[in-house]
Amino acid sequence: MPTTQVIVQLVVFLAILLVLAWPLGMWLTAVAEGRLPRWLAPVAWLERGFYRAAGVDAGESTSWKRYAVAAVAFNVLGVFAVYGLQRLQGFLPFNPQAMAAVSADSSFNTAVSFVTNTNWQGYGGESTMSYLTQMLALTVQNFFSAATGIAVVWALIRGFAARSAGTVGNFWVDVTRSTLYVLLPIAIVYALFLVGQGAIQNLDAYKDVTTLEVNAYQQPKNGPDGQPLKDAKGAPVMEDVKAATQSIAMGPIASQEAIKMLGTNGGGPFNANSAHPYENPTPLSNFVQMLSIFLIPTALVFCLGRMVGDMRQGWAVLAAMTLIFVVMVFVAAPLEQGGNPAIASLGVDQTASVLQPGGNMEGKEARFGIAASTLFAAVTTAASCGAVNAMHDSFMPLAGAVPLVLMQLGEVVFGGVGSGLYGMLVFAVLTVFIAGLMIGRTPEYLGKKIESFDMKMVSIAILATPILVLVGTAIAVGAEAGRAGIANPAAHGFTEILYAFSSAANNNGSAFAGLSANTPFYNTMLAIAMWFGRFAVIVPVLALAGSLAAKKRLPVTPGTLPTHGPLFVVLLIGSVILVGLLNYVPALALGPIAEHFSLFSAK
Repeated sequence: MPTTQVIVQLVVFLAILLVLAWPLGMWLTAVAEGRLPRWLAPVAWLERGFYRAAGVDAGESTSWKRYAVAAVAFNVLGVFAVYGLQRLQGFLPFNPQAMAAVSADSSFNTAVSFVTNTNWQGYGGESTMSYLTQMLALTVQNFFSAATGIAVVWALIRGFAARSAGTVGNFWVDVTRSTLYVLLPIAIVYALFLVGQGAIQNLDAYKDVTTLEVNAYQQPKNGPDGQPLKDAKGAPVMEDVKAATQSIAMGPIASQEAIKMLGTNGGGPFNANSAHPYENPTPLSNFVQMLSIFLIPTALVFCLGRMVGDMRQGWAVLAAMTLIFVVMVFVAAPLEQGGNPAIASLGVDQTASVLQPGGNMEGKEARFGIAASTLFAAVTTAASCGAVNAMHDSFMPLAGAVPLVLMQLGEVVFGGVGSGLYGMLVFAVLTVFIAGLMIGRTPEYLGKKIESFDMKMVSIAILATPILVLVGTAIAVGAEAGRAGIANPAAHGFTEILYAFSSAANNNGSAFAGLSANTPFYNTMLAIAMWFGRFAVIVPVLALAGSLAAKKRLPVTPGTLPTHGPLFVVLLIGSVILVGLLNYVPALALGPIAEHFSLFSAK
């Protein structure tokens, strides 16, 4: 059972989240509907300037096909921009550490990663990216990828709310307004808060400081040609090294950290991500970071209720998300607090009343502890963020399966900015379709009849990511280049690969660690999974939006399935678990489940 600390922390977290998300949901609705207050006239003037420069007719509402083409074209352009900046960063300014060009395969992977809101990082940010690349490429895409998700979910909500219209909105207007009026102002305030907590924000060169103690270690010795020397047995020749100084990375951290969390992006400027004190300085900043990950996804649920004219619909979707999330936290936390049974079997503490005194602190940041670390892990993988303040690879097998399962559900439990809600609405459509088959009635959701074309789009959106995950994992396990990246044998190594493809295809971006993924094989395979995991869902969702927008809203009749009560919440949760998760059960059995039983059988 979860401890009192876990329960109190979760209750406080959800309560504050609701208090903050309610007014933000009102604001998101106003922005989506173009009802902006007069005092924003200067910003509105700037907005109109963007449209004039781009030749966009802000008053035009387009068909779903034009909306989809605009969304894909905008993001393709982003891939080229991010790729080019990485390849040319050695010649560009704001590069005090003289970072060289990033390799072609890593640049491709990173470009796709940040454009698709995945933010998978196969590199160490502080040793790879210049300040210009961090700011102009990665941080900018943190805004644009989040704005794309908001735009798509607004289009889908308009499809439900429309009374027989042939259009779903204007992508260029939606992405501009969500950036100008939502993401940018909150991110500025958030970045100032992080600076106040101790996050750094500068353009200084890295600082060389004298350490309190001399650090002695060994490293491979290189020959005159710069290659590692090897002895007669082929083992590397080691040399003793002593270091009395350490290089401390600097950079524009707070600004990137703010939108990284707010936009459910997750890619951090430091390799340690939110376990690094420059990114996440205090327990308060850690709590606020978790809140900010869920903030916009939760507010968008309230936006749904307002835009369709029935707040009960929003509460029903939120209830389903929250119940799944709470159960997952209550599974992970006790497993980590219980500890590792192998500790007692090794004789470390045979008299302990628990498996491991103090719980499993391996891979945890001591400032946050187990309770905050497991909650962070559930939040970041439920919300398609991918930021981490602990190493998921070090979790107990079934506790590590919790973030894995949250991703494999389709990132619909709160989910990414925009993507979580449109993913859950896809499952809602599936739910009413199944319920309609059970009682022999034509399914309806939010006043729109669900027909053959709609279900084809729903099927594509739901099945695209499992196909990408399972096929990608099978290829990686079967290919020598894929197996070469495994650092751990047996079930744990398999889980590392399964986690990587689950993270990529579901646009999460967190890593299980232990897998050497910065290779041409993994950079290419994961980039493919990330791109199609994003747009093989977005395009069918927009097609669904267009189909729904063209239909008349039907009046509620005695035979209409209520979609705002407890029964629908239960059906929706069942659809998410049965349809979203059953695809992965055999793979989970080979990975974390097998590892769990092997761990306890060893004891």
